[in-house]
Amino acid sequence: MHALNTPKNSQTRIAVIGGGSWGTTLASLISRNAQVTLWARDEAVVNEINTTHTHERYLSGLELNPLLVATRNLSQALKGAHAVLVAIPSHTFRGVFERVAPFVSNNVPIVSMTKGLEASTQKRMTEVISEYCAQNPVGVITGPNLAKEILEGKAAASVLALDDPSAQWLQPILNVGLFRTYHNSDVIGCELGGILKNIIAIAVGLGDGLGAGDNTRAALITRGLAEVTRLGTAMGGRPETFAGLAGMGDMIATCNSPQSRNRHVGLELAQGKSVEEITNSMNMVAEGVKSAPTVVSLANKFDVEMPICTEIHRILEGQADATRVYRGLLRVVAGAESEPG
Repeated sequence: MHALNTPKNSQTRIAVIGGGSWGTTLASLISRNAQVTLWARDEAVVNEINTTHTHERYLSGLELNPLLVATRNLSQALKGAHAVLVAIPSHTFRGVFERVAPFVSNNVPIVSMTKGLEASTQKRMTEVISEYCAQNPVGVITGPNLAKEILEGKAAASVLALDDPSAQWLQPILNVGLFRTYHNSDVIGCELGGILKNIIAIAVGLGDGLGAGDNTRAALITRGLAEVTRLGTAMGGRPETFAGLAGMGDMIATCNSPQSRNRHVGLELAQGKSVEEITNSMNMVAEGVKSAPTVVSLANKFDVEMPICTEIHRILEGQADATRVYRGLLRVVAGAESEPG
C-alpha cells in the first residue's frame, strides 16, 4: 500500500471541489477529522466561508466549522491532497474536472458526490473522472443525505463505494458525529441509485401537489424503486444495492422531504408551472430534470421498461399535461408485482 494512501488523520488533507449545499456541508463536517480545503467559483461565497463561517445562499442560518478553509484557486485547494471529493452539478462536471485533473497525483482517491449523468455521453461521473485520471482509485459517496439536516447534527447515514480497496482509509474520515458512512464495492449500483431516484421524486412531488394520499405515495415509491432496480442491474449494479441506503434509503428521503429539490419540481408542476419557470426560480440544481432524457434513453438502450420515468420525461419535455399523465400512471393495468407497470 502506498504511503500516500495511509495518512494520519490529523495530517490528512482533503480537497472538496464545489461550494454548493452538499459540498459545503460535507467539507464542514469532515473538517473535524482532517485538513479540508473547499474550492468554490464564487468569490463572495469563499469570503463568507472564511470570515463568518456561513453560507447563507444554500445553508441559511447554519454555522460551518471555523477550521474549514475556502479558496477560488484550484491549485491551492488540491495541493498535497490525499483525497479529492467532487460536488459539481452534472452539466458542468466535465468542464470543471478537466481543470482539476492536472493537479491530482496518481493513487489519490477521487470521489464523486454528484447524483447525475452527463447528457452528451450518458456517462456516470465516475466514468468521466476515470477518463482523466485512469491511475486513481475512483468512487462515489451517496445515500439519504439532505445537507441541512446533516449540518444541523441530525443522525444520517451514507455509503462510500470505491473501486480500489486500498482507498478504504477514507471511510473513517467520513464518519463524524451522528453521520455514519458505510462501505460498498458496488460503485455502479451506488452511483445509479442516487441518480435514478430523482425522477421518481418528481413523480411523487407531482402526486403530493395534486392531493394524492399516503397510499399513492407509497405505491409510487415502491414501483419507482422497481424501475430503478431494473435499469440499475441491467447496467451492472447489484440488486441488493438498490435495497440499501444508496437505493431505497435515498429514494425515501428524496421522495418525502420538503428539502428535496426534485420533489419540489413535482409540486410546482402540479400548480401548472412550466419547467423553465420552476428551474429559473430555484437557486440549486434539480438533477432529475437534467437526467430524465438520458435515463429514458438508457432504458431504451438496455430494453428496460420504466413507465413512471418515461411519463415524467414527457411532462418535463412539454409533451404531456402533468395532471392527465399522473392520473394515467395510476390506471396502469396491474400484473404480477415483479413485472413492469
